[in-house]
Amino acid sequence: MATIDLGKIKFNWRGTYAGGTAYVPDDVVYYVDGSVGSSYMCVANTTGNAPSSGGTPHASWQYLAKGQATSPTTNQGDIIVRGASADGRLAIGSAGQALKVNSSGNGLEYGSAAIVKKIHSFEYATRTGGNNSAGVNQFTWTSGFQPLDPVNNSFWIDGSVPINSANQDYCGFGLRFERSGGSTNDFNGYGVQYVDQSQSHMSFMGYNFVYGGNFDGAGTYTIYHRSYSSSSHVDSFAPNSTDDNRLNAQTRGFLQIIEFKNP
Repeated sequence: MATIDLGKIKFNWRGTYAGGTAYVPDDVVYYVDGSVGSSYMCVANTTGNAPSSGGTPHASWQYLAKGQATSPTTNQGDIIVRGASADGRLAIGSAGQALKVNSSGNGLEYGSAAIVKKIHSFEYATRTGGNNSAGVNQFTWTSGFQPLDPVNNSFWIDGSVPINSANQDYCGFGLRFERSGGSTNDFNGYGVQYVDQSQSHMSFMGYNFVYGGNFDGAGTYTIYHRSYSSSSHVDSFAPNSTDDNRLNAQTRGFLQIIEFKNP
């Protein structure tokens, strides 16, 4: 009886697959399918049938050891993203750019994004009597507003000021931005334009709007709360206990300007 050395039993390595070679079970080859190199074991006699196509093995072959696609990245900072049918390379963007969805909504890209550049905050906590005339600066929010880029940036302007309006009727109001040594930008009707406070007491005037930039150049601006119509006015801005003893502290108004860069 023949002696079999079990240590000598092994797969039959045939090297790189060749289309004209006949293969039999237990033959093992190396084959690159697309960009993925793997080893395959023959499981049925075959000639001219590649071990796999599009990642799917032929019926005559099975994976012995499946390989992995080579990374498509080439430079530091590249990332791998899924394309229409396969993973691909997205090269790193430029300094200051952000990763965002493209305009078609089906992929990623680097580009400009809206960026908050600075938050300007101001407070008003001084009781001021109201003035009945049109075109009057009722009080000053600040004399030190300095936009980073008043031409190219955009500005989200939001604020409110407490008022006392007992027995008064209405007034149109807004904001005025006046650059030192320059011209003015008026915002009439931004927020609530007509305020009906007849027989009322404590209330608020507020603004909330976005301005697309193009102030009167760089510099320092004074911001006024301004009336734009003449009629019955509020009694006072930022009232305190002199208006009503139930106000046990000085009331305060707040103005916030978020300066941001559009994409």
